[in-house]
Amino acid sequence: MKYTRKNMATAALMSVAATGTVLTGFGWGGVSADDLELSGTFETRTAFGFTGSKLQKSEFLLTPELSFSLSTKTSVTIIGRIRGDMKDQLEPGSPLDVNRSDFSGRLTLGDNIDAEIREAYIDTQIGSSYLRLGKQQIVWGQADGLKVLDVLNPQSFREFILDEFDDSRIPLWAVNAEVPVGNFTLQLVWIPDTTYADIPQAGALYGFTSPLIVPQAQPGVPVTLLPVEKPSNALSDSDVGVKLSAFMGGWDLSLNYAYHYQDTPVVRRVISASGISVGQSYARSHLVGGTFSNVFGDFTLRGELGYSTDKWYAVTDPADADGVVRSDEFAYVLGLDYSGITDWFISAQIFQSYLTDSPAALVRPATDTNFTLLVQRDFMNETLKAKALLIQSLTGGDTGGDGLLQLSLNYDWQSNITLRLGADVFYGSKTGLFGQFRETDRVTLGVEVSF
Repeated sequence: MKYTRKNMATAALMSVAATGTVLTGFGWGGVSADDLELSGTFETRTAFGFTGSKLQKSEFLLTPELSFSLSTKTSVTIIGRIRGDMKDQLEPGSPLDVNRSDFSGRLTLGDNIDAEIREAYIDTQIGSSYLRLGKQQIVWGQADGLKVLDVLNPQSFREFILDEFDDSRIPLWAVNAEVPVGNFTLQLVWIPDTTYADIPQAGALYGFTSPLIVPQAQPGVPVTLLPVEKPSNALSDSDVGVKLSAFMGGWDLSLNYAYHYQDTPVVRRVISASGISVGQSYARSHLVGGTFSNVFGDFTLRGELGYSTDKWYAVTDPADADGVVRSDEFAYVLGLDYSGITDWFISAQIFQSYLTDSPAALVRPATDTNFTLLVQRDFMNETLKAKALLIQSLTGGDTGGDGLLQLSLNYDWQSNITLRLGADVFYGSKTGLFGQFRETDRVTLGVEVSF
């Protein structure tokens, strides 16, 4: 097993979770074995490509969770994950984790197995306030399929956006406080963890190829990849967030602000007589937005909106110095949920992103629109659940009009055993965000055992 400075924190915490020997000295007294609660899941996940039934992945995931109380107001939770994939096509070779901070790296065993502490935090109550310290997920917004405000935790694109957000979201070391202020709740977040999105390497099954994301070079032109410039100072490069929420007149409302690094790097290129040099660096942004939701009988109306400054987008103009331009972005999602038919749930959403600056050579459209439709049905006293999620681009042009259809069927065979069957179908132009993966359509099989 390879140990580096980047994964020493993971190794130490896994040792704590495994032995339970350092459960004293917190100032709250000792913790006996009777106080410990151990649970978790073991899953197998297999994916076959539609073309020739090619095996795309054959993986297992062991997710243990250890929790215990230090007092009536303080508890500790540690969640680990060991993952092995015998095919090794999603992250070929041993993950480099160049996007992760020194304290959020993964342990690797060869090319096929990795382990990490997914979450490790202390929850405590101080007066009427709540405080969570440690590695955690901080969720803003509840949109399906795509994101507007859910930007505090980066995302793993190991399987593009096919994973559930809880699985693909990368937990971060953070301070997360919720303080009641009259009829409002004030959330204060400080994230000194300089970890960013997991981007698949070239050659990975879900490696990006669309010009919306990757600069395109003419055939035969030499391309030099420069080292990634990643922020690394836990103090000066940390992210902060503030959220003010309330329930007023039947409406759940929030105002959100974040000062953060964009989790995907800005890809810049320099053209010279010797070829093209491509560099990647991360850019700061201010995000201001909010959420709203209300229930009207069998319907729920909800929405998110956000205005982000200083985002960067690719252009095709060869005269441009670095191939990208800066623009602010206004994005929103408007959703309507319906649950008026027994055992059915139907949800429709409109996502739209508008760039304030849009030169003619911009690769992506100045206004990008997507529609989602989620249909869910329960059978057999909720032991069998069928789900279909459609994400459809409504933007025209060569890079628009594509989409993704996800189908799943989950059967609770036993109280602790769930059988899973699914399919993921991409369609559209190969230059589109979804169509770039149209040759990776697949059928998935899985078993989850809880303990």
